Amino acid sequence: MPHSQKNQSHKLEVGLQAEKEAQGLMGSQVPVAEEKKATASLLSSLIQGTPEVSVPQSSQGGQQPRRESKQLPGSHILAPVMWVKYVTKEPITKAEILENVIKEHEDHFPLIFNKACECMEIVFGIEAKEVDPTSHSYVLQKTLGLTYDGMLNDGQSMPKTGFLIYILGVIFMEGNLCAGQKDFIYGEPRKLITKDLVEERYLEYQQVPNSDPPCYEFRWGPRAHAETSKMKILKFFSKVNGVDPTSFPSWYEEALRDEKEKAQERAATGDATSAMASI
Repeated sequence: MPHSQKNQSHKLEVGLQAEKEAQGLMGSQVPVAEEKKATASLLSSLIQGTPEVSVPQSSQGGQQPRRESKQLPGSHILAPVMWVKYVTKEPITKAEILENVIKEHEDHFPLIFNKACECMEIVFGIEAKEVDPTSHSYVLQKTLGLTYDGMLNDGQSMPKTGFLIYILGVIFMEGNLCAGQKDFIYGEPRKLITKDLVEERYLEYQQVPNSDPPCYEFRWGPRAHAETSKMKILKFFSKVNGVDPTSFPSWYEEALRDEKEKAQERAATGDATSAMASI
């Protein structure tokens, strides 16, 4: 892998560490009330300064623009409200936001709402989708086609979709293979990565043959390939950093090849289905 891309992957791993801390994965047994309080505090701080998952300067894209931080009135309140709406599986409307959250800042609604949506997507991998343009009603859902959030059935844990996105991103940008010794991840993130996400078939985790000391490698699992794509992951990181995916030519070309291969597989499956139906 070119040195510039290694540097980019290193910066994304820094962002991954921030994501782990943001989601409170180091202490999964934190009481619900404290967890929600910590989440509100985290989202508030992120909104005051746009969260960054840095993809640094490289020979691929040259100087990358820096995003300016700008505090918006009321946005530190809206994001935690949206998080609660996701947990309770309830829609949220513009009227509800204006009446109960940012009543005094109606003129700033588009900016405040977009900022809160950005934080939800970056931190938790949760996006707001408009379902009724007339009433401006939105549902909160997992992004990039993923169906996993790692939450308990009681809805008292934190969504881990964002963490999964960063893991998949690091693996993709490390050449579709990320390796390390057995103890290179500690605590709850280790369980999530080496057990939960493996059991959910998002990751494949195995020891490198004949490695001494033992070295373990991660790859995308079949469920990751089925639900999302390298292009979606690349676009996610590009959006976070305010650049175009084509700023990273080799990753973009690989993502295009992946899209083409998936299209061919879908076409072949369709042909096979049609052939079976005609028998």
